[in-house]
Amino acid sequence: MERIQGNKIHFTSLGCARNLVDTEVMIGILLRAGYEATSKAEEADFLVVNTCGFLASSREESCNTIDQLILEKKPGAKIVVAGCMVQKHQQELSARFSDIHYYLGSGDVEKILEAIETPEAGEAITTARSYLQSGEVPRQVSTPKHFAYLKIAEGCAKQCAFCIIPKIKGPLKSKSIEQVLKEFNILLDQGAFEIILIAQDLGDFGKDTREKKNLEMLLEEMCKTDRPFWLRLLYLYPDEITDELITIIQKDSRICRYLDMPIQHINNEILKSMKRKTSKEQIIDTINKLRKAVPDIVIRTSLMVGFPGETEEQFQELMSFVKEFALDNIGIFTYSMEKESASAEYVDHISEEIKDRRYQMLAKAQLETLQKRNKKWIGRKLSVIVEGYHPESRFLMRGRHYGQCPEIDGQVIINDGRKVTAFGQLYEVEITEVADYDLIGKVVASIELKKPQPVSKPLALV
Repeated sequence: MERIQGNKIHFTSLGCARNLVDTEVMIGILLRAGYEATSKAEEADFLVVNTCGFLASSREESCNTIDQLILEKKPGAKIVVAGCMVQKHQQELSARFSDIHYYLGSGDVEKILEAIETPEAGEAITTARSYLQSGEVPRQVSTPKHFAYLKIAEGCAKQCAFCIIPKIKGPLKSKSIEQVLKEFNILLDQGAFEIILIAQDLGDFGKDTREKKNLEMLLEEMCKTDRPFWLRLLYLYPDEITDELITIIQKDSRICRYLDMPIQHINNEILKSMKRKTSKEQIIDTINKLRKAVPDIVIRTSLMVGFPGETEEQFQELMSFVKEFALDNIGIFTYSMEKESASAEYVDHISEEIKDRRYQMLAKAQLETLQKRNKKWIGRKLSVIVEGYHPESRFLMRGRHYGQCPEIDGQVIINDGRKVTAFGQLYEVEITEVADYDLIGKVVASIELKKPQPVSKPLALV
C-alpha cells in the first residue's frame, strides 16, 4: 500500500509491563516495514498510544496523554489509539476525541501496520481481548539493553472481587513452553542479562492447556542452559508458591531471590470478601517457609486499604502484620470502585477521607519498618547492575541488586564509581548506608560472569 505521508512514528506505552511488551511488538512490526521511530512527538507523522483501562485513574491518564499529543503533534500527523481502554471504552474515547485516525483493540496488536497505512479513519477491535506473541513476529525491545520483559501468559483465571482484569483481558491464555524458551534465547542473544517473567498471574501458567505445563517445568527448562543471566519472577500468589518452586529457586542462583507475591490484605474476613484464595495463616506460613529455605529472599507484595467493610480493627491488623513481618517492598493502594467488579455491589463503602488516612498510616509504618530492615545490607558486598548516572548528579551512579526490580523498587546509589567502565554490567558494591528505600555504596570490583555452579543439596523446606 502506498504511503500518503512521512514515516516517523512516536509511541507512548501506558500501564503495566505486559502493555509495554505489546507496544514493543508494534514497534518491531513498523520498523521492519521501513518506518522510523522518534522520541519527539512533534516530529512524528504517526503517534501511537497504547492505553491502560484498569482503573478510572489510568483511563484518565490515557485521555490526558491523548490530549497532550493532540497539542504537540505537527499539522497532518495522525493519532492511533490502542490497548485496554479501546477494548472496553471505545465509545467514551470517540465521544471525547473527534480526530483519532484509528483504534486498535488490546488483542489486535499485529494490525498496527494496517492502522498506520489505511488512509481513512477506522478501527480493528475484535473479540480478542489480549495479545500473546507467537512464531516469528518481530519485537523491538525498548528497555535498556541489559534487561527485558518476557510475557508468558495473558488474561486471568481468578475472580477477585475488586478486579476487572478478567473482563478487560479475558480468560487465561498461556504461551507454549517452546515459544517462551525461543523468546528467552532471543533476548539473551540480543544482550539482555536480566529477564523478567511477567503475566497477570505467573502461577497459573500452563493451566489452560491440555498438557498442564506449569511454571516449575518452564523454569527447569530455562535453567538447562549454562549461559549467565538473572531471571526475575513477578506476580505469584501465595498458594502458588510450591515446595517444588522453592527448591528450583534454591538450586539455581540465576533465579533471583526475589518474589512479587500480591496478598492485598491479611484479615481473613477481608480476604474472603475479596474472593482471595488464601488465608492469613497460609500467607504467614508461605513467608516463613520462604525465609527459612532462602534466607536472603526479598519479598515484594501489594496491599489494599479501604476495601468495602474494612473496619478500623481489621486495618490495625494489617498495620501489625506489616510491622511484624517486615516485607521488603510493598505497593500500597487505596480501593477503587470499578462498576463491573463484584465489590461495586457491596455495602459499607469507605469514604475517601478514611481511605487516604489509612494509606498514609500504612505507608509511614512500611517506610519505618523498611529503614530498619534495610540496615542488614550495610557492610555487605552485593552484585549490582550499574545502569547509569543518577538523575540528580553526574557525580553519582545508580544500579540495582537482585532484590530490586526495575521501575517499582528502590535502587543502589553509588557514590564511588571509579571502577565502572561500562553501564549495564555487574559490579561488586559494598553497601555503606541506607536512604529510605535506597541503598548507598561504593564499587569495589568488576564481576566476571561465569557458568553457574549447581547446588549439591537444597536446604530443607520444613
